[in-house]
Amino acid sequence: MTKWGTVAALVMAATASFSLGAPPATAASCTAGVGSDFNGDGIRDMAVADPEATVEGKANAGLVRIVLGGDKGVTELSQALSGMTANPEAGDKFGASIAVYDADKDGCDDLAVGAPYEDVSTTEGAQADAGAVYVIHGRPTGLGEGSTVESYTQAGLDGATTTEAGDLFGYALAAGATSGGKPYLAVGVPGEAIEDRSDAGCIHYVQGTTKTTVNQDDPDVPGVAEPHDRFGHSLAATSRFIAVGAPGEAIGEESFAGAVTLFNHALVAGRPTALDGVDEDHPALVSGASAKDDRFGTALSMVPYRPSGADAETDALVAVGTPNENIGTVADAGAVTVIRIKPSGAVTEVNFVDRLASGGDERPATADFFGQRVALANTVPGEVGTTETIKLAVSVPNQEVGAAENAGAVHVLSALDRSGGGGKALTRGKGLPGTAQARDFAGLGLWASYKDLYVGVPYSKTPADRKGLVYAMSWKHVEDGTGSVRTLKPGADGIPDEGKAFGSDVR
Repeated sequence: MTKWGTVAALVMAATASFSLGAPPATAASCTAGVGSDFNGDGIRDMAVADPEATVEGKANAGLVRIVLGGDKGVTELSQALSGMTANPEAGDKFGASIAVYDADKDGCDDLAVGAPYEDVSTTEGAQADAGAVYVIHGRPTGLGEGSTVESYTQAGLDGATTTEAGDLFGYALAAGATSGGKPYLAVGVPGEAIEDRSDAGCIHYVQGTTKTTVNQDDPDVPGVAEPHDRFGHSLAATSRFIAVGAPGEAIGEESFAGAVTLFNHALVAGRPTALDGVDEDHPALVSGASAKDDRFGTALSMVPYRPSGADAETDALVAVGTPNENIGTVADAGAVTVIRIKPSGAVTEVNFVDRLASGGDERPATADFFGQRVALANTVPGEVGTTETIKLAVSVPNQEVGAAENAGAVHVLSALDRSGGGGKALTRGKGLPGTAQARDFAGLGLWASYKDLYVGVPYSKTPADRKGLVYAMSWKHVEDGTGSVRTLKPGADGIPDEGKAFGSDVR
């Protein structure tokens, strides 16, 4: 099976229907909380993916650890959980993607988990790497045995799309609630063939009782479905907008230049409304140009944005990772573009950053892949966004740290400050605990909330941390080193000493 993207080069990358369902009988005990609150107690929990973990003797079957806030325990989610329609199998990579939302609106958040390499049995036979997605419902006791599980495959979601080998259904996920309060779930299927165009890609989209698919051949969707576009490779969303990455998109004669398609949640003919297709040749983007193998759209992150003069978060900011961007003559150094989406759907470029933006002695370096992961955060939700409050974290997994090759770093910058002032690079031993080791690839897990930044080092080479780890740190710690920072890893704080790539994804 093929695993796409730069991460692949670095570190190796039963049909059921879905419904939002009725709330569990105990849902009255849940209280809408702070995000990733699976037991509804008002304390933030954490979901940490380990898609390469061995489960029941099956290598790379994958699992997700749930770490309840307030030291209330750790539970394991895998396909061995009762209620699943599939068993752990070698190579499924359960947890390759995760997303959090309150699917049944009971006040306890629910976890969507992708297993894009799941083999699915159909009337045509076994479909290798067709993919599956599971929604595991929260409850007052958290996630685990006894949780309601919705399991579905591509054909089972809408009853119209065929489940096929290599579709990779669930490769990316985005979820939340629309501005009208309706839960939504978007599922990336970058391996989907559109007619005879292999790997053109599509997404599945669920909002309330609406279940639909979107691809680049649909009416009003920018672009044309072409082989290897991989539309749906990455996803990001807010209550108003959706961004879909297609890093394989050809722009003119430039193959794998990449593009991002923007939508809002308003349904037209049962589909989200397409707003614009953005690539580096878009007239609103002034800092770059589409080039062969840039892979614009490999990574996406989006946050609501309240501009000056507005009385609400009417807009959104999207960070687009282009890890194979050449900076001058430096090949594959990488860059990130920050785009503002206005309520009309109009877009503007608000920033373009590379390693130079972090200041100090930072310089672009060959094959750093700056932008392999990106994470935006608004540290004062609901308020007017400023250069101080809108943070951008960027992973640079191949960055050298001293003599340690490919140790990795996370650069933290202002998303809105084009001057690049005030940026910094976090590495193990400088801003992050521990000691940088060769081929750690720090930052391959990356997520941010308004309070904290989460940095995964799933391939840590430190012997005591060889199964991976996550640093959870306050923005205060990021800024001046005085705030809180916590290290989570297998074998400590109640987390079982098992796994292989703990911290590959965090929510």
